[in-house]
Amino acid sequence: MSEDCNQNSSSCSEDSKDGKEKFDFSAKANERSSVKKVIGVVSGKGGVGKSLVTSMLAVTMQRRGHKVAILDADVTGPSIPKAFGVIQKARSNAFGLLPSKSKLGIEIMSTNLLLDNDTDPVIWRGPMISNTVKQFWTEVIWEDIDFMFVDMPPGTGDVPLTVFQSLPVDGIIIVTSPQELVSMIVQKAVKMAENMNVPIIGIVENMSYFRCPDCNKEHKIFGDSKIEEVAILHNLAVLAKLPLDPKVALYCDKGMIESYDDNSFDNIAGILENM
Repeated sequence: MSEDCNQNSSSCSEDSKDGKEKFDFSAKANERSSVKKVIGVVSGKGGVGKSLVTSMLAVTMQRRGHKVAILDADVTGPSIPKAFGVIQKARSNAFGLLPSKSKLGIEIMSTNLLLDNDTDPVIWRGPMISNTVKQFWTEVIWEDIDFMFVDMPPGTGDVPLTVFQSLPVDGIIIVTSPQELVSMIVQKAVKMAENMNVPIIGIVENMSYFRCPDCNKEHKIFGDSKIEEVAILHNLAVLAKLPLDPKVALYCDKGMIESYDDNSFDNIAGILENM
């Protein structure tokens, strides 16, 4: 590979007779895997509830009768197993790794399902983290999955680049929050997806408001929303504005996210089903 390669699939090329052959970074799934749709869930920065959105999307699609999986690509900060109360470690057979399953049957693969202790830190450099994410696709046996959601770490670094280049991503959902700073940063994620030619399904604004249980009035804890400005700038759809609900943290802490009753994702589910 050329020393000048910038890891961008649109610009990286191998030496060939005409000098125009592009390098293919795509990774082949396990021969026993079958995944129909791969949806990435991304954010420009941490702390906006990306893993929560991933979890609720998976739960919603599972309730609608689809077979669902979550590939937890947030290697150094995996929270998906905790939210689902999954403690059974991933197993393997002669053909590959077997994902763990939630109470509703959602298949999950995460680094915490491979560690001896959940609190053991993952102190790895970028290339090793990226390779692990790729192995979650190539070595894990994902059987008859209708929708796989990839929970990515925040930012535009190694892991999002690996996922965009190596996995057959059908589209991404970008999660943000109302602060102007976050709206500015999320544009970096939007532009990265555009540069990588990855379809953007739309934007979800989390913690958009808090509804007072006493007076039922909406309070904008983090200020006025900026999501419409970003959406108009990039011609994107606003998929949902989610409230700040204290019950969500309680359900996640207890590993009971599948019991959280919420219809905020039904509209997004319909969009995904029609892709």
